[in-house]
Amino acid sequence: MLNVAVIGLGWWGSHVVKTLDKSRKIRVVAIAEVKPTAVARRLAKEYGIPLTDDYAAVLKDSNVEGVILTTPHTTHEALLMQAARANKQIFCEKPLSLTSDSAKKMVKACRDRGLVLGLGHERRYEPAWMKLAEMVRNKELGTIIAVEANNSHDKFTPLKADNWRGNPKDAPAAGWTGMGVHLTDFMISLFGPIQWVSAASDRRVLNLPSGDVVTTQFQFKDRTFGTINVVSKTPYFARFAVFGSKGWVEIRDIAHPEDWDDTHMTVSIAGKKRSNRIYKPRDTVRMNFESWADAVAGKKEYMFTDVERIGNVAVLEALVKSARSGKRERVRN
Repeated sequence: MLNVAVIGLGWWGSHVVKTLDKSRKIRVVAIAEVKPTAVARRLAKEYGIPLTDDYAAVLKDSNVEGVILTTPHTTHEALLMQAARANKQIFCEKPLSLTSDSAKKMVKACRDRGLVLGLGHERRYEPAWMKLAEMVRNKELGTIIAVEANNSHDKFTPLKADNWRGNPKDAPAAGWTGMGVHLTDFMISLFGPIQWVSAASDRRVLNLPSGDVVTTQFQFKDRTFGTINVVSKTPYFARFAVFGSKGWVEIRDIAHPEDWDDTHMTVSIAGKKRSNRIYKPRDTVRMNFESWADAVAGKKEYMFTDVERIGNVAVLEALVKSARSGKRERVRN
């Protein structure tokens, strides 16, 4: 059992505490929140977990073996570096950071100390996505030519204009840091590094300074093309499609992973009848955490590589730059 502290008790931090209460591999033994709210205090009391505003004290606690960072993106680097110096195992919510230089620094700090850096891209553990990855690895779709994806929802609608999730400094390019980064993470794991990005974002409806829509086109180093759209003010929609010389696969989610519903996969292979399959939901958030815990215990390798950790942040950095400049930008992998 890995004893951890959850750092940051907002919407997602609260979800993590509730999720890990069901785990047999990870135990939350402390919560740190810089400004504990009444909601945070109630949650900590409900689950019987000590709550503090002193992060340094958490890092000095010998009972805490690792930390889970569920704080605003701009705080990740400083919090991770402190935890690494204290030799705590680290799981960081996505995105790891906002610049490739920062991500490289964070990855190196963990690697130099032999720490396993967990990353909050739980969507890789969804059964339909894992099946698609298997098909790509086995060359069932032939040469991959293009990939398209959309991840949109309206969960940010209640946010006030001063919420950090709508601040261009903390969460640039509309909903990209909340949704788009999941898509590029999976794509990079399938097709390798992305070499350039062309993006645009705007604010059409929501009162959030960072905007509510972002669209991007890009190309991988293997010459595969990609397109992603993210809308932050529309009912839930998620689609992931890969097109190859021998066939294509499309994955559609019925509901946000937090709301639990089926995922539909359509497969079309040249010369064969088109097939459809339904995948039932599972707790991919907990699966990701427990895979990290297994890696910490030396039981198996963690799914994410340093090249992927850094590469996805590099894409985010280039995308933000492109959305501001209106030009195609190179990715600093």
